[in-house]
Amino acid sequence: MSGPFDAGTALDALTPAPGLVVLMCGLAGSGKTTFSKQLEAKGFARLSMDEELWSTAGRFGVDFEAADYPRHLEAARGVLRHRLIEAMQDRTPVVVDSAFWNRAARDEHKALIEQHGCAWRLVYLQASAETLRARLAERATRFDANAQFEVTPAMLERFLASFEEPEGEGEMVVCA
Repeated sequence: MSGPFDAGTALDALTPAPGLVVLMCGLAGSGKTTFSKQLEAKGFARLSMDEELWSTAGRFGVDFEAADYPRHLEAARGVLRHRLIEAMQDRTPVVVDSAFWNRAARDEHKALIEQHGCAWRLVYLQASAETLRARLAERATRFDANAQFEVTPAMLERFLASFEEPEGEGEMVVCA
């Protein structure tokens, strides 16, 4: 499955099935959380990195300093991994709402899923830099679990330069 698909077509193609794990992939502002919530409404359990970080560590820049972010992020990853394993053991269909910025992280999760006898789908939300800039500007007006800190134009440029776009990984490309 490759694409690119529009979001509606992609959502129609993803139905909850026992042991199915959907891995979301994309840059900040690409629509991963919006898409994941739509899958949740269809019957998938949703595991959100941002929401886990918010609930366990609090608010970036308020409850913890930027220097502590890597430590809190690693702790949240551990919690999500544990919850993912529990969901797979129960054969609960689940969507993992995280960026999966590099191939190594995607491959590690795919291997974990396969080790538990489950199936995976990698959904890559592909958006133009212009779309990302507009969405991130809107996001900067909020302060919630999915908008913990402002992604500045300079940060976005670094993200664009370092993101490893999935190619030939069995990804479903969705135009965001």
